[in-house]
Amino acid sequence: MLRFENLCKRYNERVIFENLHFATATGCVALDDESGSGKSTLLGILAGEIEADAGDVWIGGHSLRSAPHDAKFALMFVPEDCMTYPEQTGREFLKRIAAQRNTAVDDSTLELAQRFGLEPHLDKRFEQMSFGTRKKIFLTAATLGRIDVLIADEPVGGLDASARAVLVDLFRTLSETRTVFFSSYDAGFTHACGARTVRFADFGKR
Repeated sequence: MLRFENLCKRYNERVIFENLHFATATGCVALDDESGSGKSTLLGILAGEIEADAGDVWIGGHSLRSAPHDAKFALMFVPEDCMTYPEQTGREFLKRIAAQRNTAVDDSTLELAQRFGLEPHLDKRFEQMSFGTRKKIFLTAATLGRIDVLIADEPVGGLDASARAVLVDLFRTLSETRTVFFSSYDAGFTHACGARTVRFADFGKR
């Protein structure tokens, strides 16, 4: 469901990475590498938020280069800092994502929001929310519609123990039928999710 070939990224003269190759079907994959290695850059490229200098990414069989709309429709991206439009409320955000995916905010999504403790926060604006609350709103949106790939940058950042437990359940459930690809330094969380750990060295030449 997630594949990338020959990915390269430079900033001026600095090579962030080059010639990265990877493919995975359903399941959980955790990217764990040293700080400054380019994890957030890679996840941004996989989500179509950053343009690679070379190579391509396929999401659910759709190329980000030749079919970006179809590829992005098949994925959900949870960045490290989940700030959307500052004046948008959490409920408005969920409704917007649902509309984009031709679905509605149903009972299962609201139940997940409740498990995350979001009920008191859904009508707050994003600028009024804590870092962790914004992240839980984005993670809840991952249940809207049918996606093939969830990409998340440090998803446990800002979450307390109870929210982490809910996230473990969510990732395990999603990974039964989809690809969950996330970055994390938290080995305990990675293990709890049943995720396979990868490093940049596993992607080929750097």
